[in-house]
Amino acid sequence: MTARIGVVTFPGSLDDRDTQRAIRVAGAEPVALWHKDKDLKQVDAVVLCGGFSYGDYLRAGAIARFSPVMDTVIDQAKAGLPVLGICNGFQILTEAHLLPGGMLGNDHLHFICRDQKLRVENADTAWTADYESGQEIHIPLKNMDGRYVADRYTLDKLEAEGRVAFRYLDVNPNGSLNDIAGITNEAGNVVGLMPHPEHAVESLIGTGRTDGLPFFTSILKKLVTA
Repeated sequence: MTARIGVVTFPGSLDDRDTQRAIRVAGAEPVALWHKDKDLKQVDAVVLCGGFSYGDYLRAGAIARFSPVMDTVIDQAKAGLPVLGICNGFQILTEAHLLPGGMLGNDHLHFICRDQKLRVENADTAWTADYESGQEIHIPLKNMDGRYVADRYTLDKLEAEGRVAFRYLDVNPNGSLNDIAGITNEAGNVVGLMPHPEHAVESLIGTGRTDGLPFFTSILKKLVTA
């Protein structure tokens, strides 16, 4: 039986088709989900893709968090459904309180688009098991509101519990505290990151590397063996 992974499209989503393609390349079946529908169509996992949902009005992800589909995503994520938030999806996950902290505008106040070096800090989540802890990878990054912030207690807790999933290397592109590029929840089923792994799954496009593919093979293997 083929694993089915849903990709939610909000008004302003940009990378839903790219994400669906990455899922297909990994060997799973992508399922298009619409923001107004509460039905997740019995998918095995969900990806909140990148873009500018609702034009990033108020705050990035602040309006999308209240879309009907998110009521179901929140409930099922708390029950164990694997959820990945990429860029705007990460912002939505923090607004929905599925992940702690928040996202602010880049400290240099400019949109950034670059090939970003990362270190894998946690290879024990549903979305990172095909990586090795300490592995260095390159993933495309493109954002305007990518600066991860949290209070000191939350930062210390994330570090102590090993919940920083990815960290920026060589350069901190947006001023994120502790060089944090991605985090996970306590259970490891919800992961959010600012870089875009869906743009690094085929050697002929994007960065010319496939460093993003293990996100999608990781969840596939977890679902197949569950």
